[in-house]
Amino acid sequence: MEGFFLLLLGCLGVSRVTADGLSAPVNVTIREVKGNSAVVSWDIIDGEPVIGFAITQQKKDVHMLRFIQEVNTTTRSCALWDLEEETDYIVHVQSISLTGASPLSEPLRFRTPKEAETQASKSKDEVTMEEVGQSNQLRAGELIIIVVVLIMWAGVIALFCRQYDIIKDNEPNNNKDKAKNSSECSTPEHPTGGLLRSKV
Repeated sequence: MEGFFLLLLGCLGVSRVTADGLSAPVNVTIREVKGNSAVVSWDIIDGEPVIGFAITQQKKDVHMLRFIQEVNTTTRSCALWDLEEETDYIVHVQSISLTGASPLSEPLRFRTPKEAETQASKSKDEVTMEEVGQSNQLRAGELIIIVVVLIMWAGVIALFCRQYDIIKDNEPNNNKDKAKNSSECSTPEHPTGGLLRSKV
């Protein structure tokens, strides 16, 4: 009887650990695959106390892993960078809670294309929303620079006109003062000023 009771408690304990544990992320997908980058995204089961995620990335035939871990986040996607062109990769995602990590998701395999193929797949007339956003940012930045330069030029021109008016207003007075000063210093014998000695 004691053996049966211990077995029952053991089963309850195991079921409790499974019920409290996190489930592996679901719907793991790869999108925006390029020659050197990709984005992995996933979903979690509602109501689970997830505070972060962990991603393992591995080349298909290589035993080295890249491990990416983020906590204090609610994001459900992550950029994979520094990938090699025409290479097969395997990705797993885990959810992280305060009590630990979930089991690994099902392995997701994908292959990066050659960079030339991704460029060729875009037609010349095709514009992505990302490129449009960058174009608008450039236009806004260019517009700000143009407005600042125009305001500065207007200020320089206004300052020049003001100084020119001051100089112009003072110019006739300077001519009268010069004429007055030169007439005071001159004598009939010496028109440039000073006195001539008379010969005796």
